[in-house]
Amino acid sequence: MAGSSASPAVGRALDILTHLSRQAGPVGASAIARDLGLPRSSTYHILTVLAERGFALHVPESRGWVLGAGAYGLTSAYTPHEGLERLARPVMRGLAAELWVTVHLGILRGPLTLYLVKEGPVAASGDEPSLVTAVGVLLPAHLTATGRAILARLADATVRALYTRPGDFVSRTGRGPRGLADLLAELAPERERGWSEEVELVTPGLRSVGAAVFDLHAQPVAALSCTWRAHVPARDSEPIVAGLLAGAAEVSRRLGG
Repeated sequence: MAGSSASPAVGRALDILTHLSRQAGPVGASAIARDLGLPRSSTYHILTVLAERGFALHVPESRGWVLGAGAYGLTSAYTPHEGLERLARPVMRGLAAELWVTVHLGILRGPLTLYLVKEGPVAASGDEPSLVTAVGVLLPAHLTATGRAILARLADATVRALYTRPGDFVSRTGRGPRGLADLLAELAPERERGWSEEVELVTPGLRSVGAAVFDLHAQPVAALSCTWRAHVPARDSEPIVAGLLAGAAEVSRRLGG
């Protein structure tokens, strides 16, 4: 019967998903086959099918596998953003190492930016700028490149709904939009070009660029941002913007976007 012949494959697929859920990072297909006592050919085939359905994801940087966004949607036994963080972290580490900047992952919490992950260059020189953007920190979204990147991809009506109090438009450095009209005017060109920027809105002497991350419904659910010193010439920032856009696109792909 078809059911009896399919059952071993279903069991193996569940075993692989369970195994991936217990790993701290990507694991190779051969290691999965060895650990579970499965034929390598069957393991590769099952992983391919799981990837096609969004339940597993191949991470090129490490040539390993992790759970995909589809698997995270089936369980509540994880923090709300764990799946997003796990899928984004390898991309962020690659950007930090390649571009020699600090990379952030953040989401919106009302009119605020909540920072989930922060990655810096592996071999720090000791001359890195001091940042206030630690994991768990909340900052006004209209001032941060992370927040602005998400806001720019929302409808104006949605942005208006987030900013209902005059006190929402605080300033940290004496710069930045003073009200909703200012913010919407600044977001329009950022939406057009596909990335956002803040120069000394959060911290004097620092600038950041941000790009939105989209889910499988094409909704902006998060953003990546890069931060470095503001005195760097604009021409030298072009590779950073290009790398950031590529990184955000890769995280979106991993989320099914």
